[in-house]
Amino acid sequence: MEQLALSTDKERPEISRQFNSKKKISVIQDDALKACKKLPDDFFSLIISSPPYNIGKTYEKKINFESYLDDQRTVIAELVRMLRSDGSLCWQVGNYIDNGEVYPLDIYFYPVFKSLGLQLRNRIVWHFGHGLHAKKRFSGRYETLLWFTKSDNYIFNLDPVRVPSKYPGKRHYKGDKKGMPSGNPLGKNPSDFWDLLQAEFDECVWDIPNVKANHPEKISEHPCQFPIELVERCVLSMTNEDDWVLDPYGGVGSAAIAALKNNRRTVSIDRDEEFCEITQKRIIDFYAGRLKMRPLGKPVHKPSGHEKVSQVPIEWRNK
Repeated sequence: MEQLALSTDKERPEISRQFNSKKKISVIQDDALKACKKLPDDFFSLIISSPPYNIGKTYEKKINFESYLDDQRTVIAELVRMLRSDGSLCWQVGNYIDNGEVYPLDIYFYPVFKSLGLQLRNRIVWHFGHGLHAKKRFSGRYETLLWFTKSDNYIFNLDPVRVPSKYPGKRHYKGDKKGMPSGNPLGKNPSDFWDLLQAEFDECVWDIPNVKANHPEKISEHPCQFPIELVERCVLSMTNEDDWVLDPYGGVGSAAIAALKNNRRTVSIDRDEEFCEITQKRIIDFYAGRLKMRPLGKPVHKPSGHEKVSQVPIEWRNK
């Protein structure tokens, strides 16, 4: 069952259409670079986004790959300028495909961030079980999230994202703590390759469903929607309450929702007017308790084998 927001309209802050440091929410319709140039230095605790992949989606114009990277370098330089010294920048990307050849974008983006002085803390694999099926290569079922920091002194809150230990009863077998529990009562530390929902981080894959047709968060107008759950894990671990979170390619506002859900302040930028309107509506629905969301950590559905669609068709059984 999907989760519904538990707030009310009376609690909803004003949604500003321009950046205002005194307002909790800004939804800005503008080009990412132009909008970012107007934002302050050393301001955001977390900048998180999934940039256009240059694959010709409705919200982007496909250009030469090198030109695409040059454009992104310019935007990223602005993001680094705006990032607090103790802040984090998370860049979630997949692959660029050209004539059937795969270009893993995280590999191309890494030197851009490194050249701007950022340090890579984790390369997180986000796994999802469904997507388009390839015909001449294996079907892609994961994307990557690069987590960079601006300094060695960065915010990292482990406790909000701990997960249940597989063997909570395990005890020290020698030394001063012999016989005492060896784990943490709040759970274990998730690694950077997370299987969030079934094995609970044991194999370290973020197993979060992508937002497709039957996902409770799906907005039909957006073809590549960011799951709130993916952003929420970063918000909880990399920011404190009342910190500022920025998404320069805001889409339909998933990062904004993740920030607001956890009492952070947020700026969402997108050049598409319709996406900005949807973002505002989703924020309103969130505060009214109407927004459908996939609960954080909800197990991915696994068929029992009794469902008709999970059974081998009778036409195939003798083949």
